[in-house]
Amino acid sequence: MKRAGFLLAFMIPATICYGQGAPVVAPAAAPGVAPAVPPAAEPAALQDTPLEGVKPAAPTAGLAVDGSYVIGASDVITLTVLKEPTLSSSLLVRPDGMITMPLLGDVKAAGLTPLLLANDIANRLKKYIQDPNVSVILTQINSRKVYLIGEVAKVGPVDITPGMTLLEAIASASGLTQYANAKKMYILRSEDGKHTKIPVRYKDALKGDSTLDLTLMPGDTIVVP
Repeated sequence: MKRAGFLLAFMIPATICYGQGAPVVAPAAAPGVAPAVPPAAEPAALQDTPLEGVKPAAPTAGLAVDGSYVIGASDVITLTVLKEPTLSSSLLVRPDGMITMPLLGDVKAAGLTPLLLANDIANRLKKYIQDPNVSVILTQINSRKVYLIGEVAKVGPVDITPGMTLLEAIASASGLTQYANAKKMYILRSEDGKHTKIPVRYKDALKGDSTLDLTLMPGDTIVVP
């Protein structure tokens, strides 16, 4: 009896010690289900931290035109000379067809495509810069319009289409008002900085004389007194 009590007293502490030292086992995942893995923390240096001293480049918005587009008066271009910020700027083509640049002064832009103008400026800059890299982007088209002022139903610019005539332009402006003096109408045209006043025989053109239905040019202004 004493021997049995001695063995029982010895086994109880041992059992308690074994239970306290037993490893904790995670419950098994259900069959066919992958155990959830917590996402790794992204390094602090990669969490949308902007690079010090670096600013994102601002894109230059250009117009989608084909390579045959010819620059005209009142168009706006963006001229960029690589690594030469003082020579890069947005420029309005003047009525005489010229733009003005540092070092070069006046440069003729009207009548050239953007690529031809870029090549011309690059050749001129070779006197001052080694291997200049020049690009020209068209940002506003203002030369492909005609303007109607005076006694027309809708005063203002009209987008010119290839071969547009006087009667077509007036029709696009919803015609003349009842106060229009058709006998004194004229077209004001600018070419190479010179202004020309072209008389219009509107009523005769309406009667079907196609020779009097004048073909318009970009920048023309139709004046209806």
